[in-house]
Amino acid sequence: MSYYDLPAVARTRTPMTPLSPEMSKMLPYVNDKTTTRHLGNSLDVGHAKAYYNPASKSVYNRYSVGDWGFSNNTHFKLSDKERSYGERLRADAWRAIKETDARTRNRQNDVTKRLGERVYDIAFWKGELNTEINQMATEIENLKEYRRTLEHALGDTANPLHVSEECLMHREKRRGIDLVNDDVEKKLIKEVGIIKKCQEKMKRLLDKAAAQIKVDRAAQHALDIDSKDKHHAQGVDDRMQQLRNSSGGIGYFPSIESVDNTITIPETWAKYTQENIARSQKERAASERLRGEIDSLMRACANEMWNIFNAVNNAFNTRIHETTDARNKLQAHLQRTMQEIFDMERNINLLRKAIQDKENPMKVAQTRLDERTRRINVEVCNDPVMKSLKNEVDEIRDSIIMLKQSLKEAELSLARLMKTKAVLENDIGVKENSLKVDSQLCMGMRKGFPMDPKVGPIFQMPTC
Repeated sequence: MSYYDLPAVARTRTPMTPLSPEMSKMLPYVNDKTTTRHLGNSLDVGHAKAYYNPASKSVYNRYSVGDWGFSNNTHFKLSDKERSYGERLRADAWRAIKETDARTRNRQNDVTKRLGERVYDIAFWKGELNTEINQMATEIENLKEYRRTLEHALGDTANPLHVSEECLMHREKRRGIDLVNDDVEKKLIKEVGIIKKCQEKMKRLLDKAAAQIKVDRAAQHALDIDSKDKHHAQGVDDRMQQLRNSSGGIGYFPSIESVDNTITIPETWAKYTQENIARSQKERAASERLRGEIDSLMRACANEMWNIFNAVNNAFNTRIHETTDARNKLQAHLQRTMQEIFDMERNINLLRKAIQDKENPMKVAQTRLDERTRRINVEVCNDPVMKSLKNEVDEIRDSIIMLKQSLKEAELSLARLMKTKAVLENDIGVKENSLKVDSQLCMGMRKGFPMDPKVGPIFQMPTC
């Protein structure tokens, strides 16, 4: 028999009945002092009469035998009535005990079940939060790695830009006619523009990545706070789910049921976490798109820089070939000019000698004429000899004039040849200087792609 079991005799006397409203009203008075007074009223069976007792010679109040019998019967009835009432009261009390006990157990079991469901819901959302936290942490690290790679790539563009600008500066050392706005110069200027444009795009994406990392961390922080709150709530509700009537640490907290410090309902509670997760997923997707932009930009810049690098090198090679060909032709012309100068100098010497060689014949002819003027009288005859001598002097004079004119022209030609030689030599020097600038100074820096493959592997080779 349990603590709350009713004795068998009680169950046989009075059937179990629901607790009536009248009985419920009477229950508070079971232990009240008014009960005795209530029962005392039922003992009033009549008034005692005065009787004379001769033995004591006094008058006493006495009840009649009828009163005595009536009193006994009244007590019997009252006893039966009160016992019946007590039995019903005990039955109703037992019923109330069983019902309240069952209701309390059911309510406690329901609360325990609901606590378990709540713990499950919290665990589910905490798991979703932790999954998103881990994914966001991975995404943040990935974006930071992409940002570091982009920073390295931006730093690596400094060397190609320096090389291009150095080439433009070196090409200012060209001289004379070789200071032309050729294809090399145009492509070098284009290369500088492409590199600077890539640098600007990289800087913008670096700023965008930094801002995105801040937003990602803010979303992750909100998830962390939500997860920690749920971890704490899960611990509280899990302990409360395990709490039993026999557990230690339980106690009375008067009026605690009237305290309402809640700020959410299940719908808004779940919506809050869903919004945190949705926000994180949105930022994570934006971060993934940004990584795609960074990857695309680095590949696009690598392609552009590689293509213009090759285009500039090809332009350099073409220009070097053209300059070399021009120099070789100038050297050939210089060689022929120098040969012509040599021949012209020899010709001048021959002309001078020829003029000199005419001096003695002129002297002979003039001496003959002079001596024949000393003939006398009739012997001063204009004979054929006189005519021949005059013709000879005229011929020699004409020859000398002609030779001197040829000498003058030869000397002028030699002067022009010498000037041409100087021009050719100067132009060859200009071409040699241009070849030195383009071939040694510029192409010497551009033998390989000016990028460190260890920190800028994406720039080492073109990507498509």
